[in-house]
Amino acid sequence: MSLAETACPLSSSVLVLNRHYLAVHVINVRRAFALLVRDLAEVIHVEDGQYANYDFESWREISELKAQFKEPNEDWLRSVNFEVQVPRVIRLLFYDRVPNQTVRFNRRNLFARDNNSCQYCGKRFPTSDLSLDHVVPRSRGGDTSWENIVCACIACNVRKGGRTPQEAHMALVRKPAKPKRSPLVTLKLGNPKYESWKSFLSNAYWSVDLK
Repeated sequence: MSLAETACPLSSSVLVLNRHYLAVHVINVRRAFALLVRDLAEVIHVEDGQYANYDFESWREISELKAQFKEPNEDWLRSVNFEVQVPRVIRLLFYDRVPNQTVRFNRRNLFARDNNSCQYCGKRFPTSDLSLDHVVPRSRGGDTSWENIVCACIACNVRKGGRTPQEAHMALVRKPAKPKRSPLVTLKLGNPKYESWKSFLSNAYWSVDLK
């Protein structure tokens, strides 16, 4: 399948369920269509609290019917011969494993947890303008953990230096803590186009790795 690549649709994410409808992964659109075309997965389409299952061919046919009634939060890909809606959820037909419940401790999840906001001044910044600060400096015995690392803008990090927030007279916006679910998935759920994910993301299955 040769689909014309436009930045917006291909930058979308697709939630992947295992055979038992448990969320196990989040992948890009290209990977999702590769699985669908190879009959390794099916589309799960959620509408008004109900969901229906479609293989690739039936999803393409449904897309043709829906193409003239596009909704604002939908993404579409166009090929030479047809147009197809980007699915939000797919289900693997031969995969039974359950997701890893551990939220990975890495820079990406830390930035997502703090919503790219400096935890001292409260302002949002591009990732390139943020650093990670040890609330209790390592020189004072502070560890590298969810509870002792926060995002900080360069100005605030320089101002704080090797002191504690109390010594620098700088209050934290909120106390750092380990997230109970994937911060990146939480951010996705703030976007209306991923509303259908909520049907499959219970508290027990929030730990989804993004690739």
